[in-house]
Amino acid sequence: MSANARANARLPPEVNRVLFVRNLPFKITSEEMYDIFKKFGAIRQIRMGTAADTRGTAYVVYEDIYDAKNAVDHLSGFNVCNRYLIVLYFQQNKQTKKMDLKKQQEELDAMRAKYGVEKKDK
Repeated sequence: MSANARANARLPPEVNRVLFVRNLPFKITSEEMYDIFKKFGAIRQIRMGTAADTRGTAYVVYEDIYDAKNAVDHLSGFNVCNRYLIVLYFQQNKQTKKMDLKKQQEELDAMRAKYGVEKKDK
């Protein structure tokens, strides 16, 4: 895509430079990640999950939004070590909402403990 065509192209609001990648093989290295994702443009940063609950996930940050869009279009469903990648645009508001729900649940549990209220199962 030429620079002039890029300037005139409208992108959906969810498109951004940061990609969230799921279903990665646990044994994949950062060098292999760069090899896969650099084909679509200059990469600013790759962060791979190392904790038990974040293994198999990564964040890929591109320099240009159009490179990120191209990577999502081509790598969603790409087979790596017999696993199909799930490549999504990172959406901060969804991550914040998850954290808010977790915080609310912790506050609710603390109040239940403080006042001695048992949690009822439905």
